Amino acid sequence: MEVDGLRRAYDEVLAEVDAGGFGPPPPDRYSAEQVVAHLVANDELMREATEAVLAGSPYAFYDLDEVHRPELDQLAAECGGLDGLATRLRATSDQLVALVAQLGAAADTPVETHLREGFELVIDEPLPWGRTIDLHARVHLPRHLSELRALRANT
Repeated sequence: MEVDGLRRAYDEVLAEVDAGGFGPPPPDRYSAEQVVAHLVANDELMREATEAVLAGSPYAFYDLDEVHRPELDQLAAECGGLDGLATRLRATSDQLVALVAQLGAAADTPVETHLREGFELVIDEPLPWGRTIDLHARVHLPRHLSELRALRANT
């Protein structure tokens, strides 16, 4: 597990958010605000899981890839839109990266993990928590970075 890679993945997403200029989403896709709200909500769950791992407590992690749009819209409204969401994502990502940096050998702790891609359950088994963090940095964050870039291309 590479903490620097996780930080770089967040930095790329945040740079894209800061660039702004997003167009409307295609049908059945998230808007830029919804993408960032999803990442904030996911970070909060990952933070809880990482804290549990560090404390030696059992935890089950359920990916929030299919959070309902009204919940994301509510979070966006609470944060005051995209700028507020970006500020919140900076905070949640900083917290998560700091916790991940503390994992050490605890990164090998198995955590019951349920990850979805669309309607397909991709992972439904215990994974070392460090592996889930790696998937987040190498797959999840880049996927949402691509979504944000596509939304800019839609303008």
